Amino acid sequence: MRSPFLSDDILLAIEKPARYIGGEVNMVVKDPDKCDIRFCMCFPDVYEVGMSHLGIQILYDMFNRRQDTYCERVYSPWVDLDKIMREKHIPLFSLETQTPIIKFDFLGITLQYEMCYTNILQVLDLSGIPLRAKDRTEEDPIVIGGGPCSYNPEPIAEFFDFFYIGEGETSYDEILDTYKANKKAGGTRADFLRQVSHIEGMYVPSLYEVTYHEDGTLASFLPKYPDVPKTVKKKVVTDLSNTVYPEKPLVPFIQVIQDRVTLEIQRGCIRGCRFCQAGMLYRPIRERNVDWLKDVAQKMLDSTGHEEITLSSLSSSDYSCLKDLVYHLIDNYKDQYINVALPSLRIDAFSLDVMKKVQDVNKSSITFAPEAGTQRMRNVINKGLTTEDILGGAGKAFEGGWTKVKLYFMLGLPTETDADARGIAELAEQITEVYYRIPKEQRKGKVSVNVSTSYFIPKPFTPFQWAGMATKEEFLSHQRIVQSSIREQLNNRSISYQWHDSDTSVMEGIFARGDRKLNDVIEEAYKRGCIYDAWSEYFHYDVWKEIMDEKGITIDFYNTRERSADELFPWDFIDIGVTKKFLYREYERSKAEQISPNCRRKCSGCGAQRFGCGVCVEPRDEFGTSLCYDGKDTGVNG
Repeated sequence: MRSPFLSDDILLAIEKPARYIGGEVNMVVKDPDKCDIRFCMCFPDVYEVGMSHLGIQILYDMFNRRQDTYCERVYSPWVDLDKIMREKHIPLFSLETQTPIIKFDFLGITLQYEMCYTNILQVLDLSGIPLRAKDRTEEDPIVIGGGPCSYNPEPIAEFFDFFYIGEGETSYDEILDTYKANKKAGGTRADFLRQVSHIEGMYVPSLYEVTYHEDGTLASFLPKYPDVPKTVKKKVVTDLSNTVYPEKPLVPFIQVIQDRVTLEIQRGCIRGCRFCQAGMLYRPIRERNVDWLKDVAQKMLDSTGHEEITLSSLSSSDYSCLKDLVYHLIDNYKDQYINVALPSLRIDAFSLDVMKKVQDVNKSSITFAPEAGTQRMRNVINKGLTTEDILGGAGKAFEGGWTKVKLYFMLGLPTETDADARGIAELAEQITEVYYRIPKEQRKGKVSVNVSTSYFIPKPFTPFQWAGMATKEEFLSHQRIVQSSIREQLNNRSISYQWHDSDTSVMEGIFARGDRKLNDVIEEAYKRGCIYDAWSEYFHYDVWKEIMDEKGITIDFYNTRERSADELFPWDFIDIGVTKKFLYREYERSKAEQISPNCRRKCSGCGAQRFGCGVCVEPRDEFGTSLCYDGKDTGVNG
C-alpha cells in the first residue's frame, strides 16, 4: 500500500520509507465506510520503537474484533519526514488506509515514557488537531492517553480529552458503546466526556480544578461537579487467560527493536523493589494458564514466521509453570530452530539449564541486575539479593560456558554514599575473580564484564515518591567514582563501563513527579523545536532549562527536595489499589535498611487484595505463605 501523500521523490529522499506505507503482514483490512467508529492508535516515537510495543498490538487486535470499529495506526514521523511534511503541508495519516488523523473519531496515544511528551504535540500538530483539549471542536478526534505515564497525567493533562487509567482490555467496549449512543442521541463532545467520567478508570482533566499553596505545592485537587468522582480507580484484568491477545500480530517489513513473537506469561511482580514503578502499578501478580500460553504461542508462530519467541514478564522466574512452558517450547520447536528468549530470570540451576538448551554454542552475554553495588544499598531498595547470590549465579554461568556478563546498576539511589558507588566496581571485580578461579585449561578465553549505570529517578506510586532525587552534580560525581574505581581493580582490563546521560535524567525526573504547571513548559519547548527528546542526539537541555527559568520552574522543587509525609501529590486522585500508607511504610523501612518479604512468602497488606485476583487469592499455609511459593527470596534477575 502506498501513501497518497508521499510521492516517489519524498519516499526516496527519506530514511526507511517502509515506516510510512503500511501493508505489513497481518495488517487488518476493513471497509471504513461500513464501520461506525474510526480509532487510530498512536505510539509517539519512531516506527521501529512503536511496532515493538505489545500493548498496541493487544489493543489493535481487540478493537478490530468489533464489527463496528476500524482501528488503524500512526507513529511519530522521523525528523526527515517531519521537516518535509511541514514544508509541504502534508497532514499526518494512518498506515492502514492513509486517512488523515483529524478525520478519526478517536486518537489513542500510548504514554510509555516521559521523554516522549513533545512527540505527542508533534503528532497533534501534524494532524491539524489543536494542542489543547479546550480548543477542540466537534470535528476533532477525542484524544485519549493510556499507559504507564498516565498514572501521573498532570504534566500533559491539558493536551488530552481523557486518560484511561488501568489495563486496556477492560473498559473500551463500554467507552465505544457510550460514544455511539451519545452520537445517536445528538450529544456533544462535552456530553460524551461527562459520561466517560462515570466509567471506572477514566479521568477527564477538564472536569477537575487544581489549586496551589504559595510554596507551589498542591493545595487541592477536586472535581468541578458533584457527579464526577473524586477518585479514579485503575482497571484490572482479573483473568488473564480469558481476555484478548493477538494471535496474528503485525509483522513489519523492516527490522524493529523487538523483532520476535512476544508471549506475556504473567502481569505484575511479587518482589516489591522500592524503586520499581511497574512492580507497584501492576499489582497483584496474575499468571496466564500454561495450556492457554502453549496454544497462543503456536498460533503466533504460525501466523508470523518469526524465529524467536520471548516470554515477557517483570520477573519470569516467578511464573509457577515456567519449567513446563519452556520445555514445551524447546521440545516442540527445536526442529524449526525457534529461539526462546528468557528475560528477567533468576540465574539458578534451572535457568542455566534452559539457557544452555536455547542458546547457540557461542553463547551470548548473560545479564545480572544487582541494581546496587553494596549489600546495604540493596537492602535499602528491597532488592532481596545478596552478594553471595550474585557471585553464585556468575559462577554457575561461567561453568555453563558463558564468558560475557552484563551488570545493570543505578546511581543516585536514596542514602547512596561514595562507598556504595565504589561497591559497583568492587562487585564487578569479584565477578571476574570468580571466573579466574576456574582452572586455566577449562576457561573459554577472557572474561568480559560490562558495567552499565543509569540514574535513579523517583516515580509516582513507589515508596521513593517522597525521596529527593540526586542532583546532576551528585550523579556525575558518583559516575566518576565508579569509573576511577574500575581502573583501580586488578582485573580492570576485563571490565568496561557505560553510563546514562544525566541531563535527560534530570528532565525525566521533573516530568515524572510534575504537575499541571508543566503543560506550558512542554508546549513552549515543542514550539522551539524540541521533539525526540528520548534520543540523545535531538535532546536540547539548554532549551528546556531556558524555558523553565523563564516560567519560574526550578529543578529543586520537582526533583531534589524530599516531600513531607502529608504532602498532596498531583497523582493522589488515582487509586491503584496499593495504598499510600503502605508505600510510606516501605519508605520508612528503606531508611532503616529493612527488607520486606515478597508477596508469596507473606502478604504485606499493600491493598491490592481488593481486586480479588492473582497472588492475593492463592491458597496459603498457617504462616501466611502461598502454596505457590518456591522458597526463594533471592536470586539474580537477568
